[in-house]
Amino acid sequence: MATLIIPAEWIKNWEKSGKHEFVQLCKDLTEKTDHGSEIRDIQAALYELCWQVVQGNLKLDLVASVLGDMMELREDMPSILADVFSILDLETSALEEKNKRDHYTQLVGACLYFVSEAILKERLDPETLESLGLIKQAHQFNQKIVKIKTKLFYKQQKFNLLREENEGYGKLITELGQDLSGNITSHIVLESIKSLIGCFNLDPNRVLDIILEVYESRSDQDEFFLSLIKSYMCEPLTLCHILGFKFKFYQEPNEETPKSLYHVAAALLHHNLIELEDLYVHLMPLDVTIVEEYKREISEAKQIARKLVMVVLPSEKNEDRDKEKEKEEEKNEKPPDNQKLGLLEALLRIGDWHHAQSIMDQMPSFYSTSHKAIALALCRLVHLTVEPLYRRTGVPKGARGCVINPLRNKRAPRPAETFEDLRKDTFSMLSYLGPHLSHDPILIAKIVRLGKAFMKEYQSDARPEVKDKMEILLSCFLSIADQVLLPSLSLMECNACMSEELWGLFKLFPYQHRYRLYGQWKNETYSSHPLLVKVKAQTVERAKYIMKRLTKENVKQSGRQIGKLSHSNPTILFDYMLSQIQWYDNLIVPVVDSLKYLTSLNYDVLAYCIIEALANPEKEKMKHDDTTISSWLQSLASLCGAVFRKYPIELAGLLQYVTNQLKAGKSFDLLILKEVVQKMAGIEITDEMTSEQLEAMTGGEQLKAEGGYFGQIRNTKKSSQRLKDALLDHELALPLCLLMAQQRNGVVFLEGGEKHLKLVGHLYDQCHDTLVQFGGFLASNLSTEDYIKRVPSIDVLCNQFHTPHDAAFFLSRPMYAHQILSKYDELKKAEKGNRQQQKAHKYVSACEQVMTSVHEAVISLHPPRVWDDLRPQFYATFWSLTMYDLAVPHSAYEREVNKLKTQIKAIEENPEIPLNKKKKEKERCTALQEKLQEEEKKQMEHVQRVLHRLKLEKDNWLLAKSTKNETITKFLQLCLFPRCIFSSIDAVYCARFVELVHQQKTPNFCTLLCYDRVFSAIIYTVASCTENESHRYGRFLCCMLETVTRWHSDRAVYEKECVNYPGFLTIFRATGFDGGNKVDQLDYENFRHVVHKWHYMLTKASVHCLETGDYTHIRNILIVLTKILPCYPKVLNLGQALECRVHKICLEEKDKRPDLYALAMGYSGRLKSQKVHMVPENEFHHKDQPARSATPASQQNGPGSTGKPATSASKTEEGASEDGDRSKDKSQGTTKPVNKANSAAAKVTTSNGNGALNSTKAVKDRDEKEKSGKEKKEKREKTPGNTPDTKPENRREKQRDERAGKEERVAREGKEKTPKADREKVKPEEKSSKDDKAKAGNGEPIEPSRERDTITRHESKSKEKGDRNAAAGTLKSPGPRSESAESERDPKRRKLDSHSSPSHSSSVKDNNNEPKESASKHHTNFNSVAQSKSREREMEKKDTENSQGRTKEKKEDRKERKRDQTINDREASLESKRRKDENGTNSYKNSKSTSPSSDSPLLGEKEKSKRSKSSSKEKAESVKPERTSSGGKKESRHDKDKSEKKEKRDSSGGKEEKKHHKSSDKHR
Repeated sequence: MATLIIPAEWIKNWEKSGKHEFVQLCKDLTEKTDHGSEIRDIQAALYELCWQVVQGNLKLDLVASVLGDMMELREDMPSILADVFSILDLETSALEEKNKRDHYTQLVGACLYFVSEAILKERLDPETLESLGLIKQAHQFNQKIVKIKTKLFYKQQKFNLLREENEGYGKLITELGQDLSGNITSHIVLESIKSLIGCFNLDPNRVLDIILEVYESRSDQDEFFLSLIKSYMCEPLTLCHILGFKFKFYQEPNEETPKSLYHVAAALLHHNLIELEDLYVHLMPLDVTIVEEYKREISEAKQIARKLVMVVLPSEKNEDRDKEKEKEEEKNEKPPDNQKLGLLEALLRIGDWHHAQSIMDQMPSFYSTSHKAIALALCRLVHLTVEPLYRRTGVPKGARGCVINPLRNKRAPRPAETFEDLRKDTFSMLSYLGPHLSHDPILIAKIVRLGKAFMKEYQSDARPEVKDKMEILLSCFLSIADQVLLPSLSLMECNACMSEELWGLFKLFPYQHRYRLYGQWKNETYSSHPLLVKVKAQTVERAKYIMKRLTKENVKQSGRQIGKLSHSNPTILFDYMLSQIQWYDNLIVPVVDSLKYLTSLNYDVLAYCIIEALANPEKEKMKHDDTTISSWLQSLASLCGAVFRKYPIELAGLLQYVTNQLKAGKSFDLLILKEVVQKMAGIEITDEMTSEQLEAMTGGEQLKAEGGYFGQIRNTKKSSQRLKDALLDHELALPLCLLMAQQRNGVVFLEGGEKHLKLVGHLYDQCHDTLVQFGGFLASNLSTEDYIKRVPSIDVLCNQFHTPHDAAFFLSRPMYAHQILSKYDELKKAEKGNRQQQKAHKYVSACEQVMTSVHEAVISLHPPRVWDDLRPQFYATFWSLTMYDLAVPHSAYEREVNKLKTQIKAIEENPEIPLNKKKKEKERCTALQEKLQEEEKKQMEHVQRVLHRLKLEKDNWLLAKSTKNETITKFLQLCLFPRCIFSSIDAVYCARFVELVHQQKTPNFCTLLCYDRVFSAIIYTVASCTENESHRYGRFLCCMLETVTRWHSDRAVYEKECVNYPGFLTIFRATGFDGGNKVDQLDYENFRHVVHKWHYMLTKASVHCLETGDYTHIRNILIVLTKILPCYPKVLNLGQALECRVHKICLEEKDKRPDLYALAMGYSGRLKSQKVHMVPENEFHHKDQPARSATPASQQNGPGSTGKPATSASKTEEGASEDGDRSKDKSQGTTKPVNKANSAAAKVTTSNGNGALNSTKAVKDRDEKEKSGKEKKEKREKTPGNTPDTKPENRREKQRDERAGKEERVAREGKEKTPKADREKVKPEEKSSKDDKAKAGNGEPIEPSRERDTITRHESKSKEKGDRNAAAGTLKSPGPRSESAESERDPKRRKLDSHSSPSHSSSVKDNNNEPKESASKHHTNFNSVAQSKSREREMEKKDTENSQGRTKEKKEDRKERKRDQTINDREASLESKRRKDENGTNSYKNSKSTSPSSDSPLLGEKEKSKRSKSSSKEKAESVKPERTSSGGKKESRHDKDKSEKKEKRDSSGGKEEKKHHKSSDKHR
């Protein structure tokens, strides 16, 4: 008890002041309103006062009177005082002092008059009561208390058990089970129940339990029983406990809770008779158990998925089986029902969504709906909520549908009447269903159709006030598609109809929304639920099974399996298929064919999967060497092209992806666009076109389609239309073009820094090719209006969009063509004149109207000084025309028409084709034939109009303000070079345009200078090209060379096409043109010199590039050389120089850079096959020996090569006359570099007319040659060899000659393959035939193939020798050169070996036997008698000159050795090394492989003067009159002698050769 200490002063002065103070304190305490604390304070005060009495400090009577007075303060004061006495009773009874106990009893006795006995009997101990005299005996009192308590608390007043009061309970059950169909209400029944309880003393709780039992059995009578319980029930907790006991009864294993109990509990919850929180605690299992079970399911699913992916060994399989058996045994003992799920189902069935949602929130997501019964119950509830709206908006036309009866429950969710109503409950119900909506396909279809109806409303209703609501609803539908519809589709068994139904909704979304949905579906949905985890694993396993067995043969069966699998899980299937395609590109064709059974939705998903695979950040788009694009990207690009062409897939996403990549400065993915355009539009871009294809590409669209591509791509009309629509609908056509045009430079300057040069070039090419291809597609597929509307003017393109000029004109060109044609058609309609002249005039005026604005626009593209040389009109004309405008490819049209005719014939002759198909095919071919012929006619008219226009324009094209050189520079810089590398057709166009400008006799245009500038400096242009540009540049050079070759080959053609043309004036500053001034014109022979100079310059540049060692230089020059092979090289020695360099590349790059090796080997092989068409230099252009010998060495050098060794007369004479029996009857159209021509064309044209060069000596020489040629012809004609009588003799002569020819040929081959130093020493002593023996003796085999070749060559050669000798005249010795001449020139040759000439390196000289021999194959046969006579003359001459030659050779050898000792020592080691290397190869012995462009600074003036002297000596020797000694018989005897000598020396040949090797090495 709380203590309240009374001050001691109060006790001492009690009567005076203490009593008054105490009473005042008690009054104050009773007046406090402190919610019970005042009672405690009063009790404490009274306790202190009484305790003072017990202690004996105060008198009893004084305290009793005060306590009596205090009873008036409160009503309950006696009770309070009794409490105090009760406490003191306990305390005093424990004390040992009896007097204190006595004081206590006296105090209580004194207070009995104002504290009632009843209160004291309640509070005090029986012993105390007895001592006070309030009771007689304490023991009896105790017994009486026990009896009363037993009666009160332990005697049953009401009957709980049925058997205790079976009558009462029986009547109760009868009352509740009666028929309720009449006027019986719950109120009447309740009154009866009350009567029964009162009459039979029934326990009310038991009665409530029985009511619930009866309700369970009569669950259809919800209304009656709920109202009865509501009226009967006292408090909800009691009802909850009773239900809880019922549920607990069924929580034993193998027990099943009845559905009726769930229904009763759900109904009571729904009507708020009990609280869910109160009931939930009575239900099993616990929430923790549910979460654990869910986690276990997910881990099991993942384990199953891993097992499906893993390769399982047999031992592991057995272990797994044992574990599975154990698990099955455990499952046999059925766990108790999940009562929470049972209650949830019941709640859903009666439509109590609110309570059902609360239960679902307690569980893991989708755990509850993964049970089919709950999912179906929830689906039914959704059916009911969407029914009215679906009937109004979603039912398709003609569909009846089944009526769904609504719930009788008024508290269920309200059915939706508008789309806005769906937000209340329907969307949340669907989101709780998730993937388990798959249990009700009909409901999926309803939701999808509602979505379609909403999207139509959304797209049509543009009111701003409803826009926000519509946006919210759209996001709701997208969420439902993401969380419910797509996951549900994954769990459905291959329902194609559902897939198509879903596509009906999805196609109304923009592709951005769709792709986001697919991304969620593919990457996140499958990990959210155990079922989906398993489904994903099963799909992958099935996909593997199908893909392993997919081939071209079983495409149909596999395609059906793929189709079935894709209806439900397309993302997983396609992801696996694409991963396989990235590894194995040979799967592309069968995969594409097998996709024919897909649904529209699946095709769209495939497009997304492809884009996702392309954008995969984990995959490198370059191979590990960083020089090429990865093969996986190439495979995907090929697949894109094939799939998008064959199937109707939306392209917008893919095109936007490529656009975005370009915006980000990434050009790898242009490969995809390239493939898509190629496959869908049939526009192929390749630099490997054949000449026939290229010719076809210069025609109309029909000819292009038929003959312009490698593969005949048919039926592209629909696919190209789809591509066009996608580009126009999403406004991507122009942005793609501009981005590609800008990206070309971006590849080099933005991306290029980090990447390998080879890759940069490849990306640049890819970007450029795709631009050309894409631009071609737009030009041919867009209508005129669409094209003009989208492509801005040229100045806007270049200045505003920073498009390079070539690309800008490429894009604008079709627009100009469209505009000119439309304007031309307008003019034709306006004035009806059919005459050709009128039409041409109208066309010209149409061009003027359209192009005037272009002429003005192009002025801003370049600085003003440019237009001093070129007119804007010329510039615009060059860039706006195409090959279609310049020429008609008649042969291409004819070729394609003939093909079609052959096709028709084959169709007619084929008996297997059915008649109706025959008819169709024939009609198709005939129609195509007519189209081609019509197109050709149309093009012919067009070309005539264009040429007429150019003829009128040409006089205003070029101004004469500066030199022609400047004009040509601007033309090359701004027109020719940029365009010739733009595309293959542009390369041809550039060459043809130059020719056209020449043919039109354009004033101030120097054709000669233009060609000279093109051929003279190709090193820099070649070095700056990419790989594909090299192909195009090579094609351009080839076309230019074709024109030059045509003029070079025939004087008549040259005089017709070049003489009297201003382009061939040699006065460069001449502004006018006087056709009669022949001095200013370049004559035919000088033109041939110029062409030789151009060939020489090409060789010089080529060898330079090949020797740089730089990858780009070598690759590009090899590509260019391959392209120009039909026209170059044509001169034998230059061909050999090239061959030697290329062979060196082959050796060096074999193991280093295989792509260069492959290029070099390819070119080398083709170059060898061209050797037969090559001719010696003196046949390529006429060479004046006196003029050349009189010219100083410095003047003989090639263009720009001052200080470099030129080809001396002795050397050229040696090259020309070394094998006099070579053929010279080659076509003179072939070309090779010249050494005599000067760098500017003007100097070249006058080089043979300067001073002593064109002296009377040279003229006399020519006259003598012509005379001697005529005399020999006359002699030959007089010989009897041609008469019929001498035919048998001729045959015998021929046989002898052939035998001799064989020996000679073998000898020559041996000489060719023997090291040079050996040859030089052997020459004075033995004929060239003996070297072959020496070679054989040395163990070096003679190639049998070459031997056979030489035999055939010699046969043809020997027959025409007489005529050839006559043609050569005195310039060239008809027979093999004499030994003395040979020996005299040998030191000179050695000298030139150490200081190689630009065009005649040692490799050229040593190897020029073989090409010359091969060149003689195509010569005609002549009389053998004349041939045998010439052979005799040759042999005699050799004999007479032998002795002189030996002495001269020895003297000169000694002098030159001393002079050259110091020079050669420096290069000795290098030379010996090279010589050893080159001796190891059969066809390239003794070649030094030095560049024609390499300088020789060690060559002094003495060397030059000495060379000019020796050349004049040789000239003198070569023009000596020849004698005819005897007939063919003598020659054949001489041949026999030669063969005998050869046999004698056979044994010693090898040793001699070795010695010669050593001596030559020492010398060097």
